[in-house]
Amino acid sequence: MTDASSPAPTPSVLTVSVEVGCDAQRAWQAFVSPTAITAWNFASPEWCCPRAENDLRVGGAFSYRMEAKDGSMGFDFAGTFTEIVPHRRLRYALGDSREVVVEFVDLPQGRTEVQQSFTPDATFPHEQQRAGWQAILGNYKKFVEPGG
Repeated sequence: MTDASSPAPTPSVLTVSVEVGCDAQRAWQAFVSPTAITAWNFASPEWCCPRAENDLRVGGAFSYRMEAKDGSMGFDFAGTFTEIVPHRRLRYALGDSREVVVEFVDLPQGRTEVQQSFTPDATFPHEQQRAGWQAILGNYKKFVEPGG
């Protein structure tokens, strides 16, 4: 029996998703192309992604530089690909051993749902992490959709 005053269990995985108006092939390409990544991989207009490098193979490394536009802070979001199923699934481990799984799900009328499930870090509140990852997917949606 659980005490009503005890905190809720901490989720081991957080998930965000977005539906985009293009097929899985186009959605995938926009998600893995370094040139495309620099156009959408940031959570707010005050940030940017000036550099993205991908060695898109199992065991290959990636590094996406994320910086505040005013130069006040920045970090490399980096890891190693552990599973690649083109146009379907991308799995990678971050440098701190957290895992991320990205799924590309075909929907009717040439649409695709992109779901990202990730192990949250222990530093920031989970809702803040979820909101940041969701905002990045929002930028991705604007980039990948026709006319974006």
